[in-house]
Order: sequence, then C-alpha cells, then structure tokens
Amino acid sequence: MNYVQLEKLGEGTYATVYKGRSRTTSEIVALKEIHLDAEEGTPSTAIREISLMKELKHVNVVRLHDVIHTESKLVLIFEFCEQDLKRYMDTHGDRGALDLNTVKNFTHQLLTGIAYIHENRVLHRDLKPQNLLINRRGELKIGDFGLARAFGVPVNTFSNEVVTLWYRAPDVLLGSRTYNTSIDLWSVGCIFAEMITGYPLFRGKDNPDQLNAIMKVTGTPTAETLAQIKLNSPEIQMKNPLNKYPKQPLHALIPKAPRDAINLLEHLLQFEPTRRYDAHQAMAHPYFTSGPIAPPSIPASVSSSTASLALPPRVAQRASAASAAVQAQQQAAAAAAAQQQAAAQQAASQQQAQMMNQQQQQQQQQQQQQMMLMEQARQQQAQQGYYDPSQMQAQAQAQAAAQIQMAQAQARTMDPNGYYMNQDQRY
Repeated sequence: MNYVQLEKLGEGTYATVYKGRSRTTSEIVALKEIHLDAEEGTPSTAIREISLMKELKHVNVVRLHDVIHTESKLVLIFEFCEQDLKRYMDTHGDRGALDLNTVKNFTHQLLTGIAYIHENRVLHRDLKPQNLLINRRGELKIGDFGLARAFGVPVNTFSNEVVTLWYRAPDVLLGSRTYNTSIDLWSVGCIFAEMITGYPLFRGKDNPDQLNAIMKVTGTPTAETLAQIKLNSPEIQMKNPLNKYPKQPLHALIPKAPRDAINLLEHLLQFEPTRRYDAHQAMAHPYFTSGPIAPPSIPASVSSSTASLALPPRVAQRASAASAAVQAQQQAAAAAAAQQQAAAQQAASQQQAQMMNQQQQQQQQQQQQQMMLMEQARQQQAQQGYYDPSQMQAQAQAQAAAQIQMAQAQARTMDPNGYYMNQDQRY
C-alpha cells in the first residue's frame, strides 16, 4: 500500500479509521479500513459509498482520493479532517453550544454541501454531528455516505431504517418509504438547533418515543396534515391515534437563538415534508442574507498548522516530537551539505591560486631565458665582427619557443585513469 498507517482515529461496526500519510506526497489522509468477510464479501454500504463519492467533488463534501482492495480488506483513502462537529462542539463550545457566528457559518456550509449532493440526485440519509467533519481551516465537510442513496424519477421506494434516531424525520418515523430530500433538511434543522443549545433537540429512546418528543415541540399534526402525509406516502399504516400535544414556541426552548434563526428553524422542522424548506430556500433566508456571514471562530490551537485536534494529547505529543526530529535531521543534512560545498570551493580556490603562481614563475623564467639567449647571440656576433639585432632577436625567440614546448610537456600531469592533462585540467 502506498500509504503509511499512523494512529487510530475511531472504530465503528464495519470499519476502523486511521490517520495515514502518503509515501509519495507525504500528504496526511484518513484511511477507512473495512474488513471483508470471506462468505459475505464486500458490504453493500461500502459499495454504495464508493460509487456515490467518486462522483461528488465539492469543498463541503469529504473527498475520496483512492480505493485499495485486497482479499482481506477494503481501504478507502479520504482527505483528512482534524475532528467531527460533535467533538468540536464538546471541545470548543460552552457546554457544547457554539458562538452564534460559528453556528451561522457552519449551518450555511452544511446547506451548501446538501444543496450540491441533492442537485446530484443523492440522499445522504444519515446527517448528524458525528458525520460532519471540520478541518483546521474551519471548513465543514459532509462525510460517511454509507447510508446514502441515489434517487430519480419515478420516486424510489427506500428503507425507513435510516438516519440516527434523534435526527430522523417524523414521516420516516411514521413508516414512510417514499421520502425525498426533505428528510435531510429535517436533520439539518436538528443539527442547527443543537449547535445553538449544545444538546439534541429531540432525544427519544425508540421510534414511538422519538415521535412523541417531536410532537411535544411541534404539536400534534392536524387531521389534514396527516391526510396529506398519507397521500404522499400511502404505505404508512397508523394503528393507533397520535398523542395530543400543543405546540411549544421555539424561542422559549432556544432563548439564545436570534429571531431570524428561530424563523428558519420553523421552516426546517415542519412536520409535513412538503412544507419544509429545501437547501436553496434555506440559504436564501434572511438569517443568511441580512448581513455578512462571518468566518467561524476557530481557536488559535485549531488554526495552527501544527494542530492535531483529532488526536489525544499523548499522540499529539509523539507526533510533535517526531516532526521535530525530522526537522532536526533535515537541518543537519543541510548544514553538512553546506560545509561540503564550502570545502570544495576552498579547494578549488587554492588550486586556482597555485596554478596562477606556477604560470607567473614560468613567465619569469621564460623572460630570463630570452634575455640570456639574446645576450649570448650578441656576444657571438660581436666575436664574429658584426652585430644584427633583428637576427639576434629572431634566434632568441625560436630558442625560447622550443623551451616553452619542453616546459609544457614537463608540466603535463597524469590523472587517476593514467591519462595526461595540462595544469588547467584539460586533456
């Protein structure tokens, strides 16, 4: 495998997630390792997740980089995010509640990602804080598409055993199997409220209890609303009448929320699916359009490039120590290379100076020899009774040239391979 497996980040029923590093690019990734059963083969959730995520490429959707399939396991290579929204709320919220600027920013990013996957005809069907990932730049990314399904026309018939209970829409709780994108928007409303308060808005123990928890807030739907729900989902069979509850004002349950936020929640948490906002309608709500959407309030320890929010302190400390060791090795290697380069430059300078000294000595010797030859020629001509300066100079130059050739031949040195080369290291 072209990835190095580092520490474990989490473990579920079907898969274990590790932090990893690419051997080629050194990029940090998330490795989702799914062990395969020899009899059952590859889980349908993994096949569905791979087939859908290969087509989804958006800043607010976790990117699937690669898939590695062996006989014993299936490894999905995802982009790495430091932590999920639930852990972010627990770590940086006030008893889980985030500041309102961060709530607005994260909700808008979530709606942007949901709008994209719905435009690509995909239902997520399991939106919850644990499946929303936050990286150190404050980008929210939708992950875990194990329960996601493609949808088309005519309307598909789906399972109603979807979505974690606390974020499950009331029509699904009633038994609807012909639901649509509205079930994801109900989950968005639940997550939106939870970011403001720090705790889930509806906390039932099972399907009936969850339905009662919802109706205690939204009120029991009217006969007309139930008739409309049954018309759109005829498979719903209600054996017993619903308990009667009055509607509770959301601003009393979530006093911290601004008025625009309460109004948006009212549109997202509609009991009847056709009355719920879709993602584009929600993004066009005054809660987002009345003013600029400020960046999330990311603590300095999160935005730092060395932060490792998804790691326990001991693991983060080991990772920091390993990083420091690698950096020290790199600095030592760079210092050694610089020292070698300086030594080579010094040796080259010394060799060049030595060659220049030798050349100067040769020139002085040549001048002295030329003067001696000229003097000898003058004396010989004087003894013979005449003196011709031009002839004397020509003879001196010829003798000097011959001596220069001899000196150059003597100056040639032998290299390690047995070849002769000049002082300027040319052959």
